[in-house]
Amino acid sequence: MTLSTSIITHHLIFFLLLLLLHAPPCPASGGSWSILRPSIGISAMHMQLLPNDRVVMFDRTDFGPSQISLPKGKCRHNSTDCTAHSVEYDVASNSIRPLTLRTDIWCSSGALMPNGRLTQTGGWNEGFRVVRNYKPCDKCDWQEIQNGLVQPRWYATNHILPDGRQIIIGGRQTFDYEFYPKMSATENPHSLPFLVQTNDPNVENNLYPFVFLIPDGNLFIFANNRAILFDYSKNQVVRTYPSMPGGQPRNYPSTGSAVLLPLRITNGVVDTVEVMICGGAPKGAFTNALNGKFDRALDTCGRIKISDQYPKWFMETMPLARVVGDMLLLPNGHVLLINGASAGSAGWELGRNPVLNPVIYGPEDPVGSRFQVQNPSTKPRVYHSTAVLLRDGRVLVGGSNPHDKYVFTDVIYPTELSLEAFSPSYLDSSLVTLRPNIILPKTNSKIRYGKGLAIRFTVSGPVNLNLVSVTMISPSFNTHSFSMNQRLLVLDSSNSTKSVGQSYYTVNVIAPPSGNIAPAGYYLLFVVHKEIPSPGVWVRIQ
Repeated sequence: MTLSTSIITHHLIFFLLLLLLHAPPCPASGGSWSILRPSIGISAMHMQLLPNDRVVMFDRTDFGPSQISLPKGKCRHNSTDCTAHSVEYDVASNSIRPLTLRTDIWCSSGALMPNGRLTQTGGWNEGFRVVRNYKPCDKCDWQEIQNGLVQPRWYATNHILPDGRQIIIGGRQTFDYEFYPKMSATENPHSLPFLVQTNDPNVENNLYPFVFLIPDGNLFIFANNRAILFDYSKNQVVRTYPSMPGGQPRNYPSTGSAVLLPLRITNGVVDTVEVMICGGAPKGAFTNALNGKFDRALDTCGRIKISDQYPKWFMETMPLARVVGDMLLLPNGHVLLINGASAGSAGWELGRNPVLNPVIYGPEDPVGSRFQVQNPSTKPRVYHSTAVLLRDGRVLVGGSNPHDKYVFTDVIYPTELSLEAFSPSYLDSSLVTLRPNIILPKTNSKIRYGKGLAIRFTVSGPVNLNLVSVTMISPSFNTHSFSMNQRLLVLDSSNSTKSVGQSYYTVNVIAPPSGNIAPAGYYLLFVVHKEIPSPGVWVRIQ
């Protein structure tokens, strides 16, 4: 090699190293987007998937007239507003049906009851103490119960309990919890001092607390920057966890998101219980944003094994900072981070720089290669955006209204009425020969706690019998960057997958052993092969 060639070679190597050093942490690697409807008439601030593959969505009744009328010239009680502020979306037909709300449902909470009915609680103004029920059927509408709650609930969190009731925790200036349905007419709320302790004066930073039912029957509650294990039946704090490193707030208005990572059941036991919390806004961001200074969002995630004897947070850095984003569990156990902004905080007009790229996180991948940036949407989804998993594995995405009314012109981020779908890369057509399809059980089958379940499925291409798993996901209530009641269970299959004919297979699993691990009700069941999930089927555990 001549001297000049050697110099050129060294310069080339140096140039390539510079490119690597300054490259984005993870290039966009997959997924696709499609617009389902340019407008659903409202901005989807809250979402819940129902067991009939329809999705209930709503915003608030005091936004002003929406762009979808109530049927038959109907108007809200004592109002000149004859438009809908809630709709039902039919996934199969891609159609919308308007629903009627009598009271303001803004910044409320809810969960799917064991019978498949959506029970939603609280809201604003005349809706503070209202309970609303929605039964899945072709012509059903909201049924409202005035004073169904004892306390006003605005920015609260709900969770289904093993006995089938909901616990409703917190809300603005409401430092307690209550249950629904009530056991008696005289049932009172229970004080929760943890909500007082985590309340930052004049800012809060503890609204919509992150709540998860764990397999010992207690609740993990995270608010602001710290967490407790709570025995709601005795009103006792069982355990106090270390504060999240850095001490930054993660709850509204410094809104991050959280998931309970997949619960793997082996011989009827879940050995590892782990929570992951990502994003948010730094201390002072809310106040700064009110004054026109938009701080960079947090770019860290923390994982904590709450089942460990001495739990510690393990911190990771996301490729993209994110506030008011959502975290969803995908059928293969990965975590989707989607929606949000990279500066500012939650609140009217307080977010900037939309994060258009979702990120998929592999919890079991090697540290340093867990985050994969996905292809971007063209729609900013900032404050008041939503996302839910559909039975076919797509993610339904809607909402985004950072204004106190419907505003479509002369603003940075207009009110968004469209509905779109994000398809993770496991839905790529190139993977169709690896994708399972469930034959049995049929949808809406009933399963019993701790009982065996034989699943029959097809795969048209080659199958690695050692890379087949079965998961169950509860349909969550999504609003304000948190999916309430979200949990994914990996069922015990004991390597039982067998070939039973050309392209036909069976796998035998054991249903979850108790309501502590899987509260009674409807779940989506998936067969996963090489991290590629089948379309789900609805099952009801009881």
